[in-house]
Formats: sequence, C-alpha cells, structure tokens
Amino acid sequence: MNSALLQLLHLSDPTLPIGGFSHSNGLETYVQKDIVKDETSALLFIQNMLSQSIVYNDASYLSFVFSAIENEDWDTIISLDNHCNATKLPSEIRIASQKLGLRLIKIFQSLDENKNIQILHQKIKSKELYGHYCIVFAIIAHALKLKKKEALTGFYYNAATAFTTNCVKLIPLGQQSGQQIILKLMPLMETLVAASMQPEKSKLGLCSIGFDIRAMQHENLYSRLYMS
Repeated sequence: MNSALLQLLHLSDPTLPIGGFSHSNGLETYVQKDIVKDETSALLFIQNMLSQSIVYNDASYLSFVFSAIENEDWDTIISLDNHCNATKLPSEIRIASQKLGLRLIKIFQSLDENKNIQILHQKIKSKELYGHYCIVFAIIAHALKLKKKEALTGFYYNAATAFTTNCVKLIPLGQQSGQQIILKLMPLMETLVAASMQPEKSKLGLCSIGFDIRAMQHENLYSRLYMS
C-alpha cells in the first residue's frame, strides 16, 4: 500500500474530528430561503462555491503556502495567513477557519519531529500566525511528504463532500442523491486542481459577494443547526 495515499486519505477525511460537520459556510441560509432546495440546486450551489470562491481563496492560499514551505519562507506564509484572515469577511467563517486549523494541528501532533510543524506551533502560539485551516493543511500536507497536486485534490474533495453532506442533512436529500452530486462534481474538481497548481496572485482572495452576504445573514437566523 502506498503510504502517501494513506496519508492523503487521512488528511482529507471528512470525518476528521475537527468540527467541520458543524459549519455550513452560509449554506443553511440558502436552504432556509428556499434557494437551495433539491438535488439540482444543491449541485449548482456546490459547483459555484468550488469554482467561484474556494478556487480563488482557500485553494489558492494552500497552493502558495505549499510552495513557500518548500523553501521554508515563513515571511511569505505569515503574509498569506494575514491576507487570508482579511479576506474572510463574515466573522463566523473567519473564526471557524482558525478553529479548524488549530484542531487539525492537534490531530497531527505526532509530526512534532518535523521542524516545520514545530515552527508552525510556535508561530501560532506567539500569535504571528492566525493558523487558518487552508494554511495549516498545506504545511501538514508538506510534512506528510505529499505532492502539491495530491494536497489540492484532497482539499477539494474534502470541501465537496462536506457541502454535499450538509445538503443531504439540510434540504434534506436522499443518500443516493448525495452520491450522484459527488460523482457529477469529479470532473470539475480535476479542472480546479489543475488551475490551482499555479494560481493567479492577482485573483487571490477574489470576493464572492453572494456567499459572503448569506454567511453574514446566517449569524442572525432565527433558528440554526450549524455554527456558520
């Protein structure tokens, strides 16, 4: 068995106990407003979230940080982490990203013998880094000796399956519908991974206003199942 494959499966496992299941990233607002209401609208929502938001934000930050950590360029990593923090406008999304990053580190504490993991711990503890999830994911993926393409594939898959699971629970959808959505998303994920290998720096943090507004509205929903 390829150890790199096992490491990738572990890192990108949607069931990792970091609390991702408690965040919908604004999806709950779309469902309550009856915008996302069936398999077709759920697929469209996830496609747009991946191709209009994540590709320019978390996936791009991951890509740039992965390249930076290969050169142990912590100044660039700190700058990217600060930029990531500034572009996450909804407060719940910003806080959730930091919490997910911190919990991800706790799971991979066994990598403490890795110099970069030690530095990551220190910089978050000294508050030089916020420790956003995509930043931490990139550094841990590198420590696990994964390639950038593998890390990006796992990251997109994790995001796609998390959104699909949330759609199944919130709309609700049948489990078969959820699996059909994931199958239909696979060609898009391959395309986005290729695009994220060398992202355009000028598009880093490109804002998707609709997603941000729904995430902000989520903070004031009368009833909520998710934290964000």
